[in-house]
Amino acid sequence: MPSSPVAVVTDSTAYLPPGAAGKRDVHVVPLEVRLGERTARDGLDVTAAELITALADRDVEVQTSRPAPAAFAAVFRDLLDGGAREIVSVHLSRELSGTWDAARTAAQEVAPDRIRVVDTRAIAMGLGFAVLSACDVAASGADGAAVAAAATAVAARCRVLFGVQDLERLRRGGRIGAASALLGSALAVKPLLHLADGRIAPLEKVRTTARVAERLVVLAEQAAGGPGARLAVHHLGATDRAEDLADRLRERLPHAAEVHVAEVGAVIGAHAGPSLLGVVVVPAG
Repeated sequence: MPSSPVAVVTDSTAYLPPGAAGKRDVHVVPLEVRLGERTARDGLDVTAAELITALADRDVEVQTSRPAPAAFAAVFRDLLDGGAREIVSVHLSRELSGTWDAARTAAQEVAPDRIRVVDTRAIAMGLGFAVLSACDVAASGADGAAVAAAATAVAARCRVLFGVQDLERLRRGGRIGAASALLGSALAVKPLLHLADGRIAPLEKVRTTARVAERLVVLAEQAAGGPGARLAVHHLGATDRAEDLADRLRERLPHAAEVHVAEVGAVIGAHAGPSLLGVVVVPAG
């Protein structure tokens, strides 16, 4: 029997803290990334170092794809057959991926009256914090409607802020419009981005990589509100910068509930590119 009458499913772009999925009984369906002729499952078959190497090779085409509806259907059937009364499947923004749609298609096929599919309109730990909140409510014995509502409420409150070297990969992948990409094309300018209504949008332009981190600290502190805020720092190939940013956030926000650090996986990394640095904030309250 499952540990809760409501099973929680998500996708591999949540970037949960190490061990959290197993500990909280979260069922993760991976997206896929193609590195040239090789197809790999996000979070399982490809490391960040392998992705960075592929991105640097002009002869290697890097592409990402959503899970097939059949992958979700198999997980949903296993959970219901295993004793789950309901399922809440929580995913990254449908403005950025077809993953939510694949899960919804599978839910309609398997048991539409017992499966709820949530579009968090977030990415990374914006999604991850929503998943963990869903787990907390599910563990209390609440029904699927309450579990889905908890995930939606946390995702709606979170801020997702990040800086990249340039916007070309996001433009080529269709994750940001051409007009917005032009805003980040000037030499010696580093784009600072955020999520707005589930879409990636320009927020500011800063002059140096160091300034990206400085602005992320200020913006995260403003978003955090009072004691109890939850934060996550994400990066790709920038461990030292991420740890330094996390330390600065802990110093500025000593009463935060947590400051979690995680390297992003291949799917988000493929679109954001090396040197990604970001912060996700769920405000206090």
